[in-house]
Amino acid sequence: MKKRILIAVGLFFMLVGIFGVSYTYSYDHRTAESLSAYCRIDFQSSHTETGALEGAVLTLWDSRYDTKKLLPQAVIYTDGTAWEMVATVKQLPPPGESDPTNRFKNENKLFCELPKASLKAVRNAETVRVRFYYEGGQTIDLPLNAPDLEYWKAQLQ
Repeated sequence: MKKRILIAVGLFFMLVGIFGVSYTYSYDHRTAESLSAYCRIDFQSSHTETGALEGAVLTLWDSRYDTKKLLPQAVIYTDGTAWEMVATVKQLPPPGESDPTNRFKNENKLFCELPKASLKAVRNAETVRVRFYYEGGQTIDLPLNAPDLEYWKAQLQ
C-alpha cells in the first residue's frame, strides 16, 4: 500500500513538473503578431526649444520566466532598411508576493535611442520592425501594428 502511494505521489510531481516546464517554456517563446502584443513599449520623441525634432527613444519591458538577459543591442527596420542601435538593458528579479500576476517573472527593460538618420525613415515608412536579442541566441523580431506606427509617426512630426 505504501509503495502505491509513493508511486502515485511521484507520478503526480512528475506531471506537475512537466506541466510547469512546458508552460514556462511556451510563455518565454510566445508568438505575437506585433511588438506591442508581445511586450510593453514606450516611444517618445524630444524637440528643441524651437520645436525642431532632435531625437527619439524606445523603451521595451518584457517579462519572462527565463533568467537569460537581454543583450544591449537592437535593430529597427524601416521598409527593410536596418538601423542598428546601442541599448541599455536592465533585468529586475521577480517581484514575489508584491505582484501576484508576475510573481515569478523577471522583468527585462531595454532602452535605446534611435539614430538621428533613422527618424525621417521612420516618419515615411510603410512598415517598421524592431529586433532585439537575448543571451543564448533567442531573437525577437516583430513589426509595429498600424496604430503604433501612426503614433510613432505623429511623435516624429
